[in-house]
Amino acid sequence: MTRILLLNGGKAFAHSHGRLNDTLQACAADILSKSGHEIRQTKIDDGYDVEQEVEHFLWADLVIYQCPGWWMGVPWTVKKYMDEVMTAGHGKLYANDGRSRAHPERKYGSGGLVQGKNYMLSVTWNAPEDAFTDPDQFFGGRGVDGVYFPFHKAHEFLGMSALPTFLATDVMKAPNVDATLAAYAQHLKEVIGTAS
Repeated sequence: MTRILLLNGGKAFAHSHGRLNDTLQACAADILSKSGHEIRQTKIDDGYDVEQEVEHFLWADLVIYQCPGWWMGVPWTVKKYMDEVMTAGHGKLYANDGRSRAHPERKYGSGGLVQGKNYMLSVTWNAPEDAFTDPDQFFGGRGVDGVYFPFHKAHEFLGMSALPTFLATDVMKAPNVDATLAAYAQHLKEVIGTAS
């Protein structure tokens, strides 16, 4: 059994209502619970207690972020959550930036305290998949993880390791919720291990 913290970064704002992210969060909670994993959940936009979230990170073996892609990254509410929780986690989630006069071989970013823990990003985008993978399109072939490079580095700073990202594309111009849910269920089965 794995202890999993599900963080819902969905938000109603402008033309987005957050429904797909809520649906994917509920899908993950259902599948993972039925597969014997222990689940805790936070819907970031509903508010949270920073110290309790630090404790959730310490408790969890795996943290899954469910977020829409907004302006080439996570919504500001998710970034605020990360800023607040990770900063409050000093001494628990990370010791320092890793460097030391006594040990000059230690590099920046090596002071994390939660090695052995994983995180996963599940994101929804209006962009088509080609926008991420085709070198001639918007993201220059960098892939979804290249777009989220700072997000990944923030978690690596804590000592966490990434599991493969789930990317749902074309969710507004060509939505197919059933296909997206089926693909996510398959992703969870392959990456985490769930009952069929």
